[in-house]
Parts: sequence; C-alpha cells; structure tokens
Amino acid sequence: MQPAGLAVLLMAVWCHAVPAIADVQPEQRNFEPSTDPALFAFDRGAGDGGLYTFDNLSVAQDPRAYRPDVGALDFVYHNHEEMTRYLRATTARYPNLTALYSIGKSAQGRDLWVLVVSASPYEHMLGKPDVKYIGNIHGNEAVGRELLLHLIQYLVSSYGSDPYIKWLLDNTRIHILPSLNPDGYAASKEGTCDGGQGRYNSRGFDLNRNFPDYFKQNNKRSQPETEAVKDWISKIQFVLSGSLHGGALVVSYPYDNTPNAIFHSYLSQPSLTPDDDVFKHLSLIYANNHGKMSRGVACKTASPSFENGITNGAAWYPLTGGMQDFNYVWHGCMEVTLEVSCCKFPPAYELRKYWDDNQMSMIKFLAEAHRGVQGFIMDPTGNPVERAQLKIKGRDIGFTTTKYGEFWRILLPGVYKLEVYADGFVPKDVDFMIVEQHPTLLNVTLQPAKRNDGSQHYRPAAASTQYRPQQQLPPGSAQGSGSDEGILSTLSSGFNSLVNNIFG
Repeated sequence: MQPAGLAVLLMAVWCHAVPAIADVQPEQRNFEPSTDPALFAFDRGAGDGGLYTFDNLSVAQDPRAYRPDVGALDFVYHNHEEMTRYLRATTARYPNLTALYSIGKSAQGRDLWVLVVSASPYEHMLGKPDVKYIGNIHGNEAVGRELLLHLIQYLVSSYGSDPYIKWLLDNTRIHILPSLNPDGYAASKEGTCDGGQGRYNSRGFDLNRNFPDYFKQNNKRSQPETEAVKDWISKIQFVLSGSLHGGALVVSYPYDNTPNAIFHSYLSQPSLTPDDDVFKHLSLIYANNHGKMSRGVACKTASPSFENGITNGAAWYPLTGGMQDFNYVWHGCMEVTLEVSCCKFPPAYELRKYWDDNQMSMIKFLAEAHRGVQGFIMDPTGNPVERAQLKIKGRDIGFTTTKYGEFWRILLPGVYKLEVYADGFVPKDVDFMIVEQHPTLLNVTLQPAKRNDGSQHYRPAAASTQYRPQQQLPPGSAQGSGSDEGILSTLSSGFNSLVNNIFG
C-alpha cells in the first residue's frame, strides 16, 4: 500500500470507529466454523517476533463438555480440564467471535488459557484498543474465575441481539484469562472463606508479589506464571485491565506500594499516581454499576469499610511486586484490582448472585477504553512511527505507540498537552481537548531530525525503551542495598502475610 493510501485508510477507520449507540442495529452473523488454516496463527502485535498458537480445532468430546448456548453454562466451579473443554467448545461454536490461545504454562504444566472475544478475534483491529481481564491470580480466590467464564458466555450469546454488546465487540478486542494460577486453584477447597490454602502457586510464591516494583527492588524469584504475563503484555498494547480477586468487596487502584519501605505496613497512607483522577473514575464505574459494592459496607465487623466501594491500594495495605502497578508503570496499561467477594471460595450455589452483582460492572468497565484520546503517530510520508514515546504533560508515566503507530490514553474531560518523542524525529507537543461523549482523535505527524552531517533519518530505533520516571526509593537507601533487612523488615513482612491471608 502506498503511504498516501495508508493515511487515507487510517482516517477512514477513525471516521467509523465509535458509532453512536442509538444508531446501532442488531445484525445476524454466520457462526459456522472456519476451515481456513491461516486463522490459527496469532500475531502478537507490537514488538518483535513470535506467534501464539490458537487451539480452536481441538474440541474434546466428553459427557460434561458444555454447549455454549444461552444459559448453558451452569453455575458450578469448573476444574482446569472442564474449563479447557468449555473454552474449546465456545471457540468451535463461535469461530467468528472467539479465539483461544495459551500464553504459557503454570509451574505444574497447566495451560494459561486466554480467550479473545471480538468481531476480529484473530487480528488486531486498526485503531481499536485491546483490553483484558485476569482472574484467579490467587488460586483460592475462585469467584472471579467463574465470573469470567460467564462473561464470555454472555458476550458471545448477546452479540446478535444486544446493540451495546455488538458495538463493544466491533470496536474492542477483549482478552480473558480466567485462571492465572490453576495450580493453586487445584489445591483450594470450596467453602473456604479465609486462610491461605491454595493462594500461592505450586512453588509457594504469591504471584501478586512477584512482579518488578516501582518503589522497591523485588528480589523474589520470578515464576513461570509471572513470566508468561510479562511476555504477554509486552507484545500486546493493552489499554485497560482488571484483575479479579476475592476476600473483600472493593476496587483497589494504583499505587499498591509506597516509598516508605520499612514502616509501610503501619502507615497506610495513599500512594497516588499522576493519573489518580482517571483511576478513581475507573474504580467508580465498576463500583457504581455493581449490585452492592458502592455502599462501602465492610465484609466483617473487624474489616475496613471503603467509601463508595473504592480505595487506593497503598492506603488499604501496601505491597511490593503487585501486578497492577507493573502494568501501569512499565506498559502504560491502566489496571485495577477488583475484589468481588467477601468469601474467597464460597459455595457454588452462591455463584449466580455474584454474576448478577458483577455483570453490568464488568461490561461498563471495558467500555471505558474508548474514553480519552486516541490516534496515530506518523512521519511526513504517512508511514507509522513505531515505539514513539508519549506522555501527557504533568503526568509522568508514559506509553508508546504500536507497530502501526497507534496510541490510546484514558483521560477525563479537560485540556491537555501530548508530548511525543521518537528517535530520528523532532520532538513535538500538541494541545488537545477531551469531551465527555466521544474519544478525541489526534493524529500527529513528526518531522525528521537532521543529523550533524545534514542528512535526515526517518526510522525510529528498533529497541526504543518505554518511558517511565526513575524508580523512587526512600531517602538514604540504594537499589539492592538491603536497607530493608533486619528485625523491622521481618516484623513488616510478617504483618503483610497476616493481612494478605485475611484480605485479598
């Protein structure tokens, strides 16, 4: 395609990207299985190399395989084999809406399945965001795992009849990972509301304490489940994410950690991001659409209550190595933690009420990926600028463009300045405005910089790094210095373990 043709195509895509919901009419689609073998290789998206292999053809035949018809997914807990059969059966029935792939394996060799639900499940939709849900990072927090299976069921069965769902799937690629810790789930027991049995992976590691940390060096040995997620989100430019937990009823947002490394367990002060207004908004979208969460009622007499059903993570209890901070700081993805049940592993007969409480929240939250600013960074010939580094002035957590030059940033109504940097180009600042009803389209053309010899170069560096601020450490401490060791650290760690087992 000629560069001018690409620019025209980009503008055409954006003219039709977000239609008004009132104008959307239901449309019937053919969901017969595809026989095209090319559909079973999945481009990871932005970044170098690699394919995820789809699993849509291997549909197991078993008496308890579930038919993905409306209402066919029962409200019971599904072990790993049953979950796998359901996911495969869904992809067989809805090949034009779903695609199944594994991002890796657990420590005991179980697949970490991801199901894409979208009108374009196999290919990235130009100019349209990728979002994700992750469930069951703590193996004994089982409600979120089942909620995500029912969300899949609801989305695929409603596409042909619900204009809102059709709009969402036509304009968004939703990646759903029902269980990040299938080994821990296998060691857990239904009906156990508290305690730590099954919380950790099979090697005894808390996966939500296993990611690189913004405030403090995390020396815990990285686990296969964590490595799989890190690789996954480095290849796909996720805009929005929710991680489903249990043990409380609240939405917790970054930061989870604080610079006060030694006494952080006792201070419980908020640790606010530059995008605190956006994170509070996203959290309220979930809590206010939930059946009970926004009331802020404590799960137990001794448990904290949360105003409007939301909390800053560090204000609740700080932790090191959390997944939501890693998503935000390292990859510019706005992730929150969704605590969806007071009981971590309630009896199966209660699952329907949890679905009723969370269904609307889960859908409305994903639609927030279409709020804010979106666009393309291009060179003067109309070619995309890959891995350009961007940030909103005054908000020092950055984000990057995809290999197609795309970018997204969730912002509330207001006036902002976008700062754009790319190797080989002149930096550029662009003022823009966000309104409430529709995302702002902002296409930016960068001019090539001149080298000392007077020639020009157009291509960005192949290994440009993600912009992010310098890691913040407590005064007088150094990265990896072990300044947090000793009896105070031991007391702090012990207190953290107790809090972790009581809450999410």
